[in-house]
Amino acid sequence: MAVTQSRDNRTIIAGADLSTSQFIFVKLNAAAAAVVVGAGEAAFGMLEVGAATGKACTVTKTGKVMVECSAAVTAGADVASAAGGKAIDAATGNVILGTAYEVGVTGQIIAIELSDAGNIKA
Repeated sequence: MAVTQSRDNRTIIAGADLSTSQFIFVKLNAAAAAVVVGAGEAAFGMLEVGAATGKACTVTKTGKVMVECSAAVTAGADVASAAGGKAIDAATGNVILGTAYEVGVTGQIIAIELSDAGNIKA
């Protein structure tokens, strides 16, 4: 069951239209605004509440969070980002963004422990 717990949130300006987005990984662009991460990239956090370009959105930095799966995710596995900022099992060379608490399938919202260590999957 996907739930959130002990989160550390930030209010960030959206650097793109994130108004229809939620539970995806985001990074900061050169203007320090939130944009969707690419496949295997490092993330600033998870988008909790989206917003239109130039408006304030909420990004969670740490804690137990919910993310949307892009493909199958294994419980207990390292999680990375697929294109579009959705969660996948981390592959070699991906930045590890967290650890899955539960199994997930494409389009499902699951719980992960968000990590900001920036480790690369070996």
